[in-house]
Amino acid sequence: MDTPLRLEVIIASVRPQRFAPVVADWFLRRARADADFEVGVIDLLDTPLPLDLTDSPEVQAFRQRVGAADAFVAVTSEYNHGYPASLKTAFDSVKREWRGKPIGFVSYGGLSGGLRAVEQLRQVVAEIHMVSIRETVSFHEAKRKFDAEGETRDGAAIDAADRMLRQLAWWAAALRTARAADPYPGS
Repeated sequence: MDTPLRLEVIIASVRPQRFAPVVADWFLRRARADADFEVGVIDLLDTPLPLDLTDSPEVQAFRQRVGAADAFVAVTSEYNHGYPASLKTAFDSVKREWRGKPIGFVSYGGLSGGLRAVEQLRQVVAEIHMVSIRETVSFHEAKRKFDAEGETRDGAAIDAADRMLRQLAWWAAALRTARAADPYPGS
């Protein structure tokens, strides 16, 4: 690859005292160590949601950031068996910029580890014409999985993150090439 793939990591939780930064920072260290990716962060706590549907500077900046990305990873919690409303609002705030791009998920929560949220999100991203990466990173009882420095010894999660990044790079490169040769058809 001549130029690195642009990966935007979306931090979904906007709750006070959220655990999201611990999980996101761990994943960001892994992603930034991968030479295939140039990594950015879209923290929805710092994104003025809901974005109005006008051409405000905030909407334009968000639209450009999403449009320039080759791939995404959503770091998401699970609240009441579902994903955060902030993430759905972000998906709904722009349209064509998501299309024909892959997305992976890093989830965390209690006993389910956020997997119920991820399964719901797969339906949402399919509707906006994204490719959902099958490999998922999941932290069950997440607060017990990280030490004081934000590291984990969860071998399954570490292995899943590495596999997901490989799959994400494959899809991102293939879809970037396809979009350059023939733009994704609109509807």
